[in-house]
Amino acid sequence: MRILVTNDDGVFAPGIAALAGGLSAAFGDEHELLVVAPLEDHSGAGAAVGRVYERESIPYQTVQVHGLEHVPTFGIEGTPALAVILACIGGFGAPPDLIVSGINHGTNAGRSALHSGTIGATLTGAQFGITGLAVSIAWCEDPVPWETPVALAAELVPLLPTFEPATVLNLNAPALPLHQLRGVRHGRLGKMGLIRAVREDRSAMPLGGDLDPTGGSILLTLRGGRGSDPDEERAEVDPGSDAGTVEAGWASLTPLIGVRENISDAGTDGLAKALAAVQARFGD
Repeated sequence: MRILVTNDDGVFAPGIAALAGGLSAAFGDEHELLVVAPLEDHSGAGAAVGRVYERESIPYQTVQVHGLEHVPTFGIEGTPALAVILACIGGFGAPPDLIVSGINHGTNAGRSALHSGTIGATLTGAQFGITGLAVSIAWCEDPVPWETPVALAAELVPLLPTFEPATVLNLNAPALPLHQLRGVRHGRLGKMGLIRAVREDRSAMPLGGDLDPTGGSILLTLRGGRGSDPDEERAEVDPGSDAGTVEAGWASLTPLIGVRENISDAGTDGLAKALAAVQARFGD
């Protein structure tokens, strides 16, 4: 099995070295590993590919990452989704059979799943019918217990070829040593994102307090960031969600889908109404 390893933090980020190194150690010569990732950090890129219409080529470099000297490793001038596309259409040899993305330093849970470049890479692979695993660990100061998500990924990877093609699993691990991990549970996709609150920068406003029409600053309060209230944040988290599962010391596993036609009753009804309205206006 040919496994593509990518990420959104960049090809030199410690998370991708830990992931590729851990999979290599777990499988030896059983599977073929290939690393293709952005040369620069593209966190929050989702499944964006950038302005490819204005480019005749995508530059790449063969790079050396400590511990991955035996694994073909390439950095591209582009996003993680673009790295996946290039690999899937033969830019780096045979297309992959499986995509593993990460390890992202910081959870990709709730609304963040939509914006995550880590997840965007696997959802891009799903458009080619390739099954994927996105791997993240909760933010913490060094030393980061990379071994925890690596061990989980090594258990999941052999199972992924047995799933329906284009299946994508999102794995979020707590920042705990492996021996302190409570286990793995299904975490429902939550409704919260990284940005918890916003407020205007009053120092950029004229007297009277009206918003400056020529511009200004919107200050962010990030979940877990400066100015956040940990107790308030914990109270807002749904215990059954992906974020709540990680908060409780479990690894969270969530199946995701990307851009697919909505063939549910709601999608079908909405389509019928839209077609009828437009056809009545522009039809024969």
